[in-house]
Amino acid sequence: MKINLKYLLHPLVLSILITAPGYSQVPAKTLPDFEFSRLDKSSFTNKNLVSGSKLFFMFFDSDCDHCQRAIKNIDEHYKSFLKTTIYLVSSDDNEKMKGFLNNFTKHLKFQKNVVLLRDTRNQFILMFKPYRYPGMFLYSADKKLIDYEDNAESVFRIVHFIDNTNS
Repeated sequence: MKINLKYLLHPLVLSILITAPGYSQVPAKTLPDFEFSRLDKSSFTNKNLVSGSKLFFMFFDSDCDHCQRAIKNIDEHYKSFLKTTIYLVSSDDNEKMKGFLNNFTKHLKFQKNVVLLRDTRNQFILMFKPYRYPGMFLYSADKKLIDYEDNAESVFRIVHFIDNTNS
């Protein structure tokens, strides 16, 4: 049987392989160097990050019901995220990503601190090391991990860390 490498590198397949029993990875403790794409296809790297604020990364799949619940929960607490820059990262195409925001948020889609990014190189899973979708990482302004969550119902923990940490 011949296996096409393209299918093995798909983020969902990588996610399943990474979360297989016996595999234990630790989410990135410091923000890794990365290169994603903006929706206009221009490059976005660590050098483009907003400085001086907390950095919230959410890796999602538009069709994932856990991701949909997580973004709804974040949207409900959007005021807590106003001083945090939100980077929503997906391997989905532009239209699916825009649809995800339009269908599941009322407030976030209008916020200037929300950045949609495409992971066209399939780097996120390998570099940030989430356990599963949605991978939600809160980093301090000095790029140290404050909290990692992958449970859509635990957004309140991230909100707690945003509200109760200095940097």
